[in-house]
Amino acid sequence: MRIAYLDGFSGISGDMFLGALVDAGVPFELFQETVAGLHLGIALEASRVDRNGISATKVDVIVNGQKDLPREEFWAQSEEQNSGHTAPRSADHAHDHGHTHADEHVPAHGRNLNTILQIIDSAPLSRRAKLTASEIFVALGAAEAKVHNVDVADIHFHEVGAADAIADIVCAAVGAEALQVEQILASPLNVGGGTVKCAHGAMPLPAPATLELLKGIPVYSGEVQKELVTPTGAAIVRVLATSFGPRPVMTTEKIGYGAGTRDFPQHANVLRITVGETWELDLPTINVSESVPQDKVSVLEANLDDLSPQIIGYLTDQLLAEGALDVFSTAVQMKKSRPGTLLTVLTKPQDEPKLRDVIFRESSTLGIRSHRERRHILARRHESVQTPWGEVRIKIGSMAGTDSHLAPEYEDCRRIAAEHHVPLKTVMQEVLRLYLDKKNG
Repeated sequence: MRIAYLDGFSGISGDMFLGALVDAGVPFELFQETVAGLHLGIALEASRVDRNGISATKVDVIVNGQKDLPREEFWAQSEEQNSGHTAPRSADHAHDHGHTHADEHVPAHGRNLNTILQIIDSAPLSRRAKLTASEIFVALGAAEAKVHNVDVADIHFHEVGAADAIADIVCAAVGAEALQVEQILASPLNVGGGTVKCAHGAMPLPAPATLELLKGIPVYSGEVQKELVTPTGAAIVRVLATSFGPRPVMTTEKIGYGAGTRDFPQHANVLRITVGETWELDLPTINVSESVPQDKVSVLEANLDDLSPQIIGYLTDQLLAEGALDVFSTAVQMKKSRPGTLLTVLTKPQDEPKLRDVIFRESSTLGIRSHRERRHILARRHESVQTPWGEVRIKIGSMAGTDSHLAPEYEDCRRIAAEHHVPLKTVMQEVLRLYLDKKNG
């Protein structure tokens, strides 16, 4: 399986992720075309820099010809204006990677989340990139809303800062798609530490919205007591990474380093991405006949609590039409005792991205879990049986050369039952009888 692995030993921010992608081979021109298509006055600059002896790519976002404001200047301007539930100039800009917090009250003007989602939806992007970028921004907005105890609709991003964050997040979604990997994995994240001076005084690091986004993700604080993970970086890795832990057994095809703004002594302030193929160890199979072949499947799961049964039925049909191996739903009880549905999809690993897109497109879920499973499958074949009403296929499963499972094809039997006005169970029973008579005769 082709994967990308993120080494977050110096945290992650939006610009570091973009730099790592470019360094790993994603064309910088792709990002330039992407931000040009947003029509927000955004430009990007890429340069080679050195971070404590490591050569890395630095990507800067420029909005209306202006680079990031220094932290002190930014907060000085903020305190002169009215306070409101507004994320600052960006969800990332002016921190120790070169970005600002999204966790303080600053001028109550700018773009709200719905406006930003409309900008993303109108951009000339693939549907998959639009869904990914929107999911990242929703996660970021939800974290801000939780921290400030307001509705997510009341969260606004400063006009310039929203453009910064849109550039980082949309390019992150486009770049992740361009990697052409099946999964992105990540190490535990070094969040740094200490405090930072903001508009209303000192604030502990990680910033409140960052910490909210990192719930359930393994983090630690190293020697560098500065901000290493930003809210935008946390939102990106939360949505894109499917799991966190040690580097898996893998071959290496490409390596990229994305630089943060600061150059720490004795610490390379970079995000590293490695792209390659995973290798799985051959483990002994327990209590399963060696004659039964195996394969690997991807399992996609989503919890649905606000979708009508008719739409779930339509979604099931769409998934099967797109090549899902199986689709089934389970009644579950969700938080606040709400009844819901657990949607489970089995698919070939290579089909996982397109089926994930179908779920996002046709359902209301904001997140999909995925994992790999080993599947033991019986050898199978089809034979035909001639009945009084026409030909019917029968599926036969065998183990060690012995037929062990017989199943008349439902669609064939259903068609005959409807055309000849015969009970379906009668058709299926007759198919089995005729097959066994033929086999034993």
